Amino acid sequence: MGKIAFLFPGQGSQTVGMGKSLAEMDETVKSIFDKADERLKYPLSALIFEGPQEELTLTTNAQPALLTTSIAILEFFKQSGIQPDYVAGHSLGEYTALVAAGAFSFEDGVYAVRKRGEFMEEAVPNGEGSMAAVLGLDRDKLADVTSEITNEGHPVQLANLNCPGQIVISGSKKGVELASVRAKEAGAKRVMPLVVSGPFHSELMKPAAEKFKGILNEISVNDANIPVIANVSATEMSSSAEIKSRLIEQLYSPVLWEDSIQKMISLGVDTFIEIGPGKVLSGLVKKIDKTVRIFAVSDKETCFEVIESLKEENQ
Repeated sequence: MGKIAFLFPGQGSQTVGMGKSLAEMDETVKSIFDKADERLKYPLSALIFEGPQEELTLTTNAQPALLTTSIAILEFFKQSGIQPDYVAGHSLGEYTALVAAGAFSFEDGVYAVRKRGEFMEEAVPNGEGSMAAVLGLDRDKLADVTSEITNEGHPVQLANLNCPGQIVISGSKKGVELASVRAKEAGAKRVMPLVVSGPFHSELMKPAAEKFKGILNEISVNDANIPVIANVSATEMSSSAEIKSRLIEQLYSPVLWEDSIQKMISLGVDTFIEIGPGKVLSGLVKKIDKTVRIFAVSDKETCFEVIESLKEENQ
């Protein structure tokens, strides 16, 4: 039997009503949403369950909403007794992974990502930064394009290395526009602008990282009790000191998602379970390695399906 990793989604997977049916049928799940409202001193759960979608999508709301819903779904799934050997999350999802690994309490996690969202929004005035997904271009070629444009005075860099042939770039509006054109000239199949409020995972987020240091000193960060694969390095982290420094770096560094999945596979993981809204990460894992098993748990039905599948295999 190979090892199991739990994966947690990042911003972009939020939808109105996520986690609602579970909260209505399970007290433990409901208590997670209640704790979030209490810690943030505003009705986040009402926004998650009722919308509107535009407001839920704002970075300051989407980040705590996704962390809360993913942890609520995890609480429900925990009843299965299935334990992960590793955990990882995409960008914001790394915080969910750290809560799952006991590195900080859920309440501190939800407070931290609310603040993270605020600082990210403040770092670059709306409309001055942007992001785009580049499809079908090798990472080295794209890195050449972005460094060339940055040297010309328009900052842009690789932000998310998601899977072979899918890389997100991030930076100033002009930098991303120029890089999009040159990426196509260099052989990219498609370039799609992303609907985001800022240039996440780029050097332009350094002011947010500076402010965020204060928040990480305010909350208690413990050693993780399950190894967490860090976005910034695609290696295991478990000490509280390393967790803090990696989370600061994560704000302005690329998310090495493809490398993180490869790392877990090299450590013996053959089963990935995405826990939280949507199936974005499951899709990426399939593109990285077709031989591993991938499950996505987002509600009661999918939760029981996964438990059944894993039980049958273990018999």
